[in-house]
Amino acid sequence: MSKAPAKPADDGAAPAGKSKKKLIVIILAAVVLLGGVGGGAFFFLSKKKGDSKEKEHKEEVAKAPVFLPLEPFVVNLQSEGGDKYLQVQMTLQVPDDAQVALIKANVPQVRSRLLMLLSSKDANEILTQEGKDKLIEEITEQINLPFVPKGDPQKVSGVFFTSFVVQ
Repeated sequence: MSKAPAKPADDGAAPAGKSKKKLIVIILAAVVLLGGVGGGAFFFLSKKKGDSKEKEHKEEVAKAPVFLPLEPFVVNLQSEGGDKYLQVQMTLQVPDDAQVALIKANVPQVRSRLLMLLSSKDANEILTQEGKDKLIEEITEQINLPFVPKGDPQKVSGVFFTSFVVQ
């Protein structure tokens, strides 16, 4: 009969060892699982913040430009070989409607500046591609000058010729 009580003692010891191993495995699995969830949450939350900044930047970049067509200009050009005329029509590129309103409110100044600039040009000078590129730069500079002393400059970012005829 002494063998019978020894068996239950062995059976009791085996489940206690297995339960400790199971407990350690469960704790390790829980730690790994929580670490994975925490790392994943950090990754996705930090990525969303970066995405929102990228979206804001893309929205600024993707914003469509605003164009302002100007009335045609006809001016006498400087020329050694007789009378030369320039007939030009252009469109301005500005960042927003506020700039359009500002330029429209000051059209007489804009036209005067451009007439003075265009009439000072030599016919042969503006017929080349380099001459036209330089003229675009000068037109942009003239229009961007403030309309009032010590005022804010305009923000014209482009000048596009829609008609350009020299006779």
